Amino acid sequence: MASNDPFYLRYYTGHQGRHGHEFLEFEYSKGRLRYANNSNYRNDSLIRKELYLSPLAVEELKRIVLESEITKEDDNSWPKKNIVGKQELEVRVGGDHISFETAKLGSLVEVTNSEDPDGLRVFYYLVQDLKIFVFSLISLHFKIKPTH
Repeated sequence: MASNDPFYLRYYTGHQGRHGHEFLEFEYSKGRLRYANNSNYRNDSLIRKELYLSPLAVEELKRIVLESEITKEDDNSWPKKNIVGKQELEVRVGGDHISFETAKLGSLVEVTNSEDPDGLRVFYYLVQDLKIFVFSLISLHFKIKPTH
């Protein structure tokens, strides 16, 4: 992917708890996908992965973001971060640059019961789609014993 590509994506979810700062974060910029997962539960440690995406994979990532229409949403009425934690999403695509922050969402019920269920639902499903896509890329890229 060209290094002057303006597409940028960052997602973070985390909290400060009895096991310290636990979080999951991924960021795409200029062809590179960076992933970090920190969990101190049962003495787990920080996991970091970095990989470069093909232009086709980048186009799919953009398609997921654009088709969600997240750039039309506003997080003013979404639940604010709390003791449970927070989620952040930042996207720069085309002429849009947006940034969202909301509480961690445990289920779709929390989305439905919020002040802006339609907008929060867009965010909720986009995050699910992005996580699945990123986890699939990482799993495929770092597979230890590929099957024949």
